[in-house]
Amino acid sequence: MRNALLVDYEYCTGCHTCEIACQQERGLAPDEFGIEIKEIGPYQLNERKWQLDYIPVPTERCNRCLTRTQNGKDPSCVKHCQAGCLSYGPAAVLADKIDHAKMVLFG
Repeated sequence: MRNALLVDYEYCTGCHTCEIACQQERGLAPDEFGIEIKEIGPYQLNERKWQLDYIPVPTERCNRCLTRTQNGKDPSCVKHCQAGCLSYGPAAVLADKIDHAKMVLFG
């Protein structure tokens, strides 16, 4: 069964902890990312309300922490996500957890 990464960006706070954990785990340079936080906005919705979203996106360098996952551990980004918006596991199981439009499955 194929494993995947589920991102619930409704709850991402943009703390960048996943980026740093990935860089440290993989020995990446400060300008290299296995997962990268993309900032969308801010957009003014009305006179007093703005919207700003953060989206963790795996890059071409992401190997889902192969060494960790082969040993039964979660990828470093999932382990260290403070908002709990990253999940790792079988793609079919994670797909069943998608319940709103701000969830994306990478696999």
